[in-house]
Amino acid sequence: MAGRAYWKGFLRLSLVSAPVKLYSATSSSAGKVSFNLLHKETKNRVSQRYVDPELGEIDRADLVKGYQFEKDKYVVVTPEELEAVEVESSKTITIDGFVKESEIDPIYLDSPYFLAPDGPVAEETYAVILEAMKEAKKVAIARIVLSGRERLVAIQPKGEGFLMTTLRSSKEVKDSKDAFDKLNVKIAPDMLSMAKQIIDQKTTKFAPEEFHDQYEDALLTLIRSKINGGEPVITKAPERGNVVNLMDALRRSIEEERRPPAPSVGKAEKAEKAEGKASAKAAPKAAAKKTAAPKKAAAKKKASA
Repeated sequence: MAGRAYWKGFLRLSLVSAPVKLYSATSSSAGKVSFNLLHKETKNRVSQRYVDPELGEIDRADLVKGYQFEKDKYVVVTPEELEAVEVESSKTITIDGFVKESEIDPIYLDSPYFLAPDGPVAEETYAVILEAMKEAKKVAIARIVLSGRERLVAIQPKGEGFLMTTLRSSKEVKDSKDAFDKLNVKIAPDMLSMAKQIIDQKTTKFAPEEFHDQYEDALLTLIRSKINGGEPVITKAPERGNVVNLMDALRRSIEEERRPPAPSVGKAEKAEKAEGKASAKAAPKAAAKKTAAPKKAAAKKKASA
């Protein structure tokens, strides 16, 4: 189940529109170790409270939103006034145009959402827009109001529906020139060739489901050891020797990539269990052979007698 819709409105292409609903495409809390804040002496969990310099602690219900236009001077805006501020994109995702996916720099991509039809009535119009975009192989650029601000979004077909990704504005994206200086180095052809060879050896398919958070495992090991009352088990990263010569490092990297990969922890455990079962099965057979050997020897002695 997709869960509760994050937003409901219309998807509009020129004069054609369809009711749609928006779902978050990611989960920010999945597979994360979270901590609570406690007092260091009492170990009690602390809570956040709102304090007015004149009245002291106040209830959340007494809070209003204010915009600071000068130091310590605010203009108050009520929820009713905010609700009255509407633009077309408050309730409608209007497609402004279409671009090639390659034209969108990944640095602008922000948060992904699933955009689904809202009810059976919307399905025909939704399907027509979806199929037309699949055949055109284009990404739609549109606008939507989310969390109190108008956002530029990219909409593209994904399976049987649309993936909508909010885009950062040009004001939010910094110029890479501010971070990178021109590299003043001369690259040796043999080094470049070896680096390409390593890239070829490590070329694979993108499989995010195979990624495993080793840092989270280390945290859980520490937490479980403390829960069980034992000494904290601190997992340390393996130490690596200092690389002095780049050429030597490249050669060693190529040799390392040629070696067969070591089995994972899960595979190693399965292998150990399999070996244990095999040895357990072999043990009775060996015992049977040992007991059978004296019997055969005794039979031979009788026959010779």
